[in-house]
Amino acid sequence: MIDVSGDATRDGQFALVRLRLDGDRIVDADADGLAGPLRGLTLLEAAAVGGDELAVDALAAAIGPVFRARRAPGRVAVAMSGGVDSAVALLRAGPAALGVTLRLWQDPAGADASRACCSSESVLAARRACHQRGLPHVTLDLREEFRRAVVGPFVAGYARGETPNPCTRCNGSFRFGELVRFARRAGADRLATGHYARLVQRDGRTLVARAADADKDQSYMLARVDPRLLAHVWFPLGEQGKADTRAEAARAGMEAAGRAESQEACFLAGSDYRDFLARQGLRPVAGPIVDAAGRELGRHAGSWGFTPGQRKGIGVAAAEPLYVIGSDQRRNAVVVGPRTALARRRVSVRGRLYAEVGRAGAKLRYRSPAVAARVQPSSRGFVLELDEPAYGVARGQVAALYDGDVVVGAGVVTASR
Repeated sequence: MIDVSGDATRDGQFALVRLRLDGDRIVDADADGLAGPLRGLTLLEAAAVGGDELAVDALAAAIGPVFRARRAPGRVAVAMSGGVDSAVALLRAGPAALGVTLRLWQDPAGADASRACCSSESVLAARRACHQRGLPHVTLDLREEFRRAVVGPFVAGYARGETPNPCTRCNGSFRFGELVRFARRAGADRLATGHYARLVQRDGRTLVARAADADKDQSYMLARVDPRLLAHVWFPLGEQGKADTRAEAARAGMEAAGRAESQEACFLAGSDYRDFLARQGLRPVAGPIVDAAGRELGRHAGSWGFTPGQRKGIGVAAAEPLYVIGSDQRRNAVVVGPRTALARRRVSVRGRLYAEVGRAGAKLRYRSPAVAARVQPSSRGFVLELDEPAYGVARGQVAALYDGDVVVGAGVVTASR
């Protein structure tokens, strides 16, 4: 027997739920405001109980850390963000589905947290989508774990003069690791998400591949997911486009059909990343803006506010357009030059190859097209010899390798020339 409790507050109101558990079954409960009694229910059954919103919040807080369920063939755990994509993934998962939402840390000083995929509003929307269909929903409060695993390295990366991509770190290691572990605890056969990507088999491994809709493809964001986890994952939207998804949600009468897209880098909560970094302790120390020869052309207010390839906001007038080439951390200098100075043909990457490959298409930023490259394995990852120069290559960004549509390797850019 164990005792667990959860509480919730909103607008000056407070709710508390206390449970006594014998394994995965509730043998006693002190819980007001719910739609039905909890005594005798399993945790899985309790996760489908509705009622007063605050009381259900408290119930979710109580059962999230201890949730488990006996394995049931056909059960699918669905990662729910409150948006239309995960809502349709829930539809596709069928009557044995259960939803799970990760509550992640957000900057409390952010301008607009409501659209983020991990906000309290998104948790409520995801829960409603499940409960309206009589399906259970579990919330995992991972705010501090997320802050350590994703937000801290994001800040540290900028302090080192890098340009990190926190979404690839979140999806590539933290999020999928937590979700697959939850699916196992929940007795589910697999985990479904609303990502636009596909899964393929190659040499006995499950690998990520591009989605059918090139405009919505999210394979780059998933490039660092461990292939060992992918064997338990399902992307039900990989063969369709966003318009199809919204239409499917509308036909099913889902509230999420008209919900706006969630923002990237959810922990910023609508803030500019420069303002966020300043709040996290990166002091904007003034320094020189120099050309390749070291001649000072102007001044900057903080070198970490610039990234390779940046053209706007440099604040230096010149006869030809200037771009940020990089930064000199020792001098606290930002180096600028013409676009030709951005060209890179050799890129070193810390990461791993998922398949034997001599050549691949290398995607070096989320919005950049893939560049054909020769791939050489190294002790810490691989080195890319690009057929054509790439522009705006930045340390800290993710390099994803494609063989056709299949992601065959990924890692973090450590150097380029």
